[in-house]
Amino acid sequence: MKSPILYGAAYYDEYMPCERLAEDMRLIKEAGMNTIRIAESTWGTMEPERGQFNFSHIDRALDAAEKQGLRVIVGTPTYAIPTWMARECPDVMLVPEAGSICNGAVLDGGHELYGRRQNMDIGHPYYRTCAEEMIRALMEHVRDRSCIIGYQLDNETKYYGNANARIQQAFRAWLKKRFGSLEALNRAFGLNYWSNRINSWEDFPDVRGTINGSLASSFDEFRRGTVKDFLLWQAGIVREYLHDDQFITQNFDYEWRGWSFGIQPQVDHFQCAEAVSLAGVDIYHPTQSALTGTEIAFGGDVSRSLKKSNYLVVETEAQGFPQWTPYPGQLRLQAFSHLASGACGVMYWHWHSLHNSWETYWKGVLSHDLKPGRIYHEVQAIGRELERLSSHLQGLRKENRVAMLVSNEALSALEYHPIGDVLRERDFKYNDVVRWLYDALYRLPAVDDARLPSI
Repeated sequence: MKSPILYGAAYYDEYMPCERLAEDMRLIKEAGMNTIRIAESTWGTMEPERGQFNFSHIDRALDAAEKQGLRVIVGTPTYAIPTWMARECPDVMLVPEAGSICNGAVLDGGHELYGRRQNMDIGHPYYRTCAEEMIRALMEHVRDRSCIIGYQLDNETKYYGNANARIQQAFRAWLKKRFGSLEALNRAFGLNYWSNRINSWEDFPDVRGTINGSLASSFDEFRRGTVKDFLLWQAGIVREYLHDDQFITQNFDYEWRGWSFGIQPQVDHFQCAEAVSLAGVDIYHPTQSALTGTEIAFGGDVSRSLKKSNYLVVETEAQGFPQWTPYPGQLRLQAFSHLASGACGVMYWHWHSLHNSWETYWKGVLSHDLKPGRIYHEVQAIGRELERLSSHLQGLRKENRVAMLVSNEALSALEYHPIGDVLRERDFKYNDVVRWLYDALYRLPAVDDARLPSI
């Protein structure tokens, strides 16, 4: 018998303004959902001081899920560091490139201050040591819980524009190994131009100031490699505790242009997929008349290519920004579009709307009144359909007749030398070209295989 389609939402008991756990688990079950995702966001709650672990809210969520027969995906909480880490080791904070964008904010290139998520150097030895302690303590604590079906590594991992002294030193060592000599490096990258020639490894300049597209693109390539290294490192720890019937996933995300738009500049998904057994993805898209279908299909085609198999939609919106509230019936259209692209499950971010802090505008399955409303009832209708159709829809295979080759290296090149139009009204980057081609292919009318020429 095939496994059921995973259908559910992220759930954070530790965010709730009041006691809701039993009621929420009941409503989740009555909505036809079978899976929740927990734990990836609150390292500081689980380890208020280094070495002092408190998994009480994890236990509460797991106990409540088990009572309702729900499956659980547990995330490693390493993408947002606790305050004590920044206090004990200020060096762990990243130094981003000026103009880097993270969580919608444009960074000025100065030393990061504590506050937002994803503000740390993922290769820093102190961070790695503390992260391993956290992961092992969590895995040891939950490893034998029968409701856990899989683990999520970190969250939307990237290199976050990091360009601090540590990573630049590592980059120089990488170049030395790759080219062997400065002469070979200068010749390959054309560093004689504008006196950029490097005559001594000790004189190697801060890469953030370079005008040389080859050197800058290589720095991007190196930093993407650090993301792969990080995820493989985490996966190696998690696998020590993994049961045979559990999976490892990661919620890969895309370049953000108000929604999930194109290939992620800071991660090579195809390389990083080596770290997981089930490809996972975050696909956010417009709704109402702005939804064309390409947004869901593009994310699905890329995700299905990672492991050449079905994938899990770890995050998508039930309702988000005010302009993302779907019209009646559209949530159903979106869910079945994901499944038609080869998803083995659809999970919403998130179950309940937040009442304070940052993402209060991003509503969940329940709105801020925490009562079942129109969105909940449509989610419930989808859940009932999936219960009935799961055996028919699970494991769908999609055979495409057209392939597109994408390249993070080419993406970097066009970041530094974008395509300018004749009037110079705007510059076009790599993902503009990818989506021009992809969207045109998506809009082509269906073709009968019998009419295709043989080659």
